[in-house]
Amino acid sequence: MSELRIAFAGDRDIAVWVLDFVLSRGVRPLALMVPDEPRASHAHALRDRCKHLSENNILVGTSFREPTGINKLRALELDYVLGIHFPYLVPKEVLAVSKHGFLNLHPAYLPFNRGWHTSTWTILQGTPAGATLHFMDTGVDTGDVIHQKLLHVAEDDTADTLYKRLKKLELEVLQEAWPQLTACNFIRIPQKSNDGTYHKRKDLFQGQVQRINLDEPTTARQLITSLRALTTDRIDEAAYFEVDGERFRVQLVIATEGRDREGCSELTVIHRDNAASAYNCKNEVQPGS
Repeated sequence: MSELRIAFAGDRDIAVWVLDFVLSRGVRPLALMVPDEPRASHAHALRDRCKHLSENNILVGTSFREPTGINKLRALELDYVLGIHFPYLVPKEVLAVSKHGFLNLHPAYLPFNRGWHTSTWTILQGTPAGATLHFMDTGVDTGDVIHQKLLHVAEDDTADTLYKRLKKLELEVLQEAWPQLTACNFIRIPQKSNDGTYHKRKDLFQGQVQRINLDEPTTARQLITSLRALTTDRIDEAAYFEVDGERFRVQLVIATEGRDREGCSELTVIHRDNAASAYNCKNEVQPGS
C-alpha cells in the first residue's frame, strides 16, 4: 500500500517514544498537534523530531479544533490521527478528519479505569492493569479497542512505579498493533457500555480518598494499599493526616528484601503541606514540593 498518512497528537515521554518508533518505520507525520505552554512537558522534543514540517502544519494548543485547524487536517487526507497522552477533549469534527479515525493510547485495560489516574485506581480498587490502543469517540475512553495487554501489579508497586511500567507497555501495544495499522486491516472490538470504571481528575482529591483518620480502625493491608495507590510523582496527590490543624503528606517506597531498588537506602516519607522542600529516597532536596 502507499505510505501511511498520519497526524501525530501528543505529549509526555511516552509520546516521544512512540514518535521515535513511528519515524523508525519510515512514517513521517503530515501534521503535529502539541499542547501550549505551560501545559506541555515534551512539546519541544516532539517538534525537534518533526523538523520536516512547516510551522503551518504544527497546531499548538486548541487550534486543532478551530475551523482553520480542522480544515487543515481534512486537507491532508489522513489515514489516522495518532493521539498519545494528548491532554485535550477532541470534538466530533476532529474525530472525523481522517479516513479510519482518531487513535488513542491509554494506560489502562479498558473498559476499566477510563479517565484519570489509572494506576492509582487500579491499586485502590483491585481492577485489572494494562494498556489499550483504541479509537476515540465522543465519550471518554469508550471507543472501539484495537489491541490491549494486561500487566501484573506487583506487591511493591506504587501508583508511580506502576504508571512507569504502564507507559512502557503502551509502547509495546502500539508496536504490536503497527502491522495492522499500516495495512489498514484491523478488527474493532466494541467496549460494553455498562462494564468497567471511570474516574474524573477531581475524584482523587476527595477527602475520603486521601485522608487518613488516625483514630479510625483499619488493617495494615488497607493502609498500605491506600499509601501505595496515592504515591505518585506529585506530593499533592499523596495521602495525608492532620494533627492540630496541620496537614502531613505521606508517600511510600517499598523495597523487596535482597533486591536493589534504585539505591533507595534512606527514605523520608512524611511532608508538611506547603513546605518549601521535600526529600526523595536519597534525601536529596526536591524543589517546591
